[in-house]
Amino acid sequence: MSDLAAQARYEQFVELHRGPGTFIMPNAWDVPSALLFKEAGFKSIATSSAAFAATLGLLDGIHAISRGTHLDHAALLTSVSGLPINGDFEDGYGKTPEDVADTVEAAITRGLAGIGVEDTTGEPGNPIRHFDDAVRRIEAAAAVARGRIVLTGRTDNFLWGISDLDDTVRRLTAFAEAGADVLYAPNLPDVASISAVIKAVAPKPVNVLVSPNDTATVAELQTIGIRRISLGVDPYTHALGATRAAAAKLAEGDLTALASELNFGHIIDLIKT
Repeated sequence: MSDLAAQARYEQFVELHRGPGTFIMPNAWDVPSALLFKEAGFKSIATSSAAFAATLGLLDGIHAISRGTHLDHAALLTSVSGLPINGDFEDGYGKTPEDVADTVEAAITRGLAGIGVEDTTGEPGNPIRHFDDAVRRIEAAAAVARGRIVLTGRTDNFLWGISDLDDTVRRLTAFAEAGADVLYAPNLPDVASISAVIKAVAPKPVNVLVSPNDTATVAELQTIGIRRISLGVDPYTHALGATRAAAAKLAEGDLTALASELNFGHIIDLIKT
């Protein structure tokens, strides 16, 4: 894939974040899901480290998947879809800030338009990095990313049950000052906390994770200033939920349980194009 094509995807991704609208960036887990999202009209796609890990029978967040494996996955989605792909790259795949910088460089080389770096450790007993360490890693990533790939700085406090909004805002503000292009804290509990994050890091854009149980609409999120919405594992679990429901009926002898509006020939057509 040419450098010109990669640059065009990067510029397209940057423009999506400049608003004033809010865009949805669904998380794909394989080639067909990416192509179906593209067919539906989405302008960018993200990977999901958790969904991708699950497809391999692995757990997310404990360094079970290598940097190379995730790079290959994200690059494949890029090549088949032609869309800007944002890589959900856990903690940046490295023990040191220099390692994180190497990951960002590798993502640029593979044609990704965006990359997320979390403040996680990969250690469930001590899941969140010390503040200074987390900031240094974003600084190293930003030094490589600037003008070449959209860098999302992310804190996973609330995802790990650390309900500390002040520390979350402190971290995201520091990530913004360190050079992150987009800021993200999954599982913020309410609109007030989302608004606090938006105000703290303005004018930089904020990503919010939305689940089917959330009551806020895209219009409401746009009103408070959200630029980007991601969906995490929910597209993948939606597909698995449909499979489980059909499997239960099939186990009872219902041979019509797998009937679908989507046929495999359509998937083949998408891959061909």
